[in-house]
Amino acid sequence: MIKDLVLTGIEALDEMIGGGFQKGGLILLAGNPGTGKTTFATQFICKGVEAGEVGVYVSFAEDKDTLIRNMEKFLGRDCEKYVKSGRCKILDMITVKKEGLPAILDLILAETVGAKRLVIDSFSAMAQAFKDPIEVRIILHTILSRIVRQSGCTTLLICEVPIGEERVGLGMEEFVADGVILLKASELDGRPFRDLEIRKLRGSPLPEKKMVFTLSGGFKVFQPFKFKPVEKPAKFKPIDDPPGKFSTGIPDLDRLLDGGYPRSATVLFEIDEQITTPQYHLIVSPTVWNFGAKGRGTIVIPSMGMDYKVALEEAKKGGFTEDVIDNLLRVPSFEFMEAPERPSIIRVKGENLREDSQKIFDEAYKLIRKTGKPTLSILGVDRVASYYREEEVLKAINIGVTITRINKSLLMLLLKPSYPKLGKILRALADIHLKLTREHGVLILYGIKPRTCLYVVEMDVSQGYPLAKLTPIT
Repeated sequence: MIKDLVLTGIEALDEMIGGGFQKGGLILLAGNPGTGKTTFATQFICKGVEAGEVGVYVSFAEDKDTLIRNMEKFLGRDCEKYVKSGRCKILDMITVKKEGLPAILDLILAETVGAKRLVIDSFSAMAQAFKDPIEVRIILHTILSRIVRQSGCTTLLICEVPIGEERVGLGMEEFVADGVILLKASELDGRPFRDLEIRKLRGSPLPEKKMVFTLSGGFKVFQPFKFKPVEKPAKFKPIDDPPGKFSTGIPDLDRLLDGGYPRSATVLFEIDEQITTPQYHLIVSPTVWNFGAKGRGTIVIPSMGMDYKVALEEAKKGGFTEDVIDNLLRVPSFEFMEAPERPSIIRVKGENLREDSQKIFDEAYKLIRKTGKPTLSILGVDRVASYYREEEVLKAINIGVTITRINKSLLMLLLKPSYPKLGKILRALADIHLKLTREHGVLILYGIKPRTCLYVVEMDVSQGYPLAKLTPIT
């Protein structure tokens, strides 16, 4: 609790709006059916109860027992304990609303004495009980003047928005509310996507008006992606490979792919144009580290905007020494570019792809013979396509796919939007196809082969190195 602010119970949302809702404010929470309004509201009430406050939940849509079961399902808390303690009061208005406006008002006013938080779920259902629009205005202003304004009870007024309509409620609610939050359920590349829009919020800074959220494990809002510093660097801890697969080095991604990348596979990692190099390295680098930690070799042909220096630095983030890097990592560099003479750097001319690729393939075989283990090859398609003809690039990639299968290794192709013709062919060629994009500043990863839901990508540095944390949008 911050002075004159009330925590919403949704941590990232509180941070985005400057600490919470204004104390004693009336917040209109609107959205289509199934967008998470009740989950948001119950989380708001439970946050107050945990802080020792009394909260009142007025339900016109679900009976008391059903509401408690749903609260516990989404929030993972013993909500019935809160109800028995008297700090969380649930008013089942499914039958009471038939008795008319006076009975409803009297009951709400009596139960909210001493309460700090109030939810009315939903104002739309309550309004349907009244034939005369004047009655709706009366109850709305009564809530405002007698419950919210006089008692300082911070109130969430839930409003249903019929599918296909833009207007919130009867229209009058938006004008009297201190804040309006609209929850949306849409699609991104044919997959369920959720975001919220803050249309207004008096007294609060709004650096972002639109935010991504999920209902996985409760109502969770995601801030725009931020890099976190690694305070205590540590060496990467290898992850065991499942039978017939290579671990991605990221536990969450392994679960998404049912264990990891298949052996002998070609992985297409599609990267949208607004994604930065450090951002996609969050997905790619742990695979390199896991190979290195198991004494396996890796060849990296960098994407545009990345050179041998970046590749070597990424290896160091996994806690590998210069000797290990020189032993297991190979990065091609054109002869016309400055680069030191060291085992990890392969010098190629950049004139004839057949000649250059043969040199790289030879290095891959040397790593296999030296380690006695399969290798990982990473190819930045845009880098190669910018120096050689597309037809030559496809031939080289096909050879690489064949070599990968013969040696039961792993090939990862990094694809950016610059070469659509290549992209179309590579999508058909790949065994695994992942895509990384961004919405409202949030990184989103999903599988095309195999098809998966959307996952928000966050950065975890708790183990001493940067690792992707994936949360499904459900």
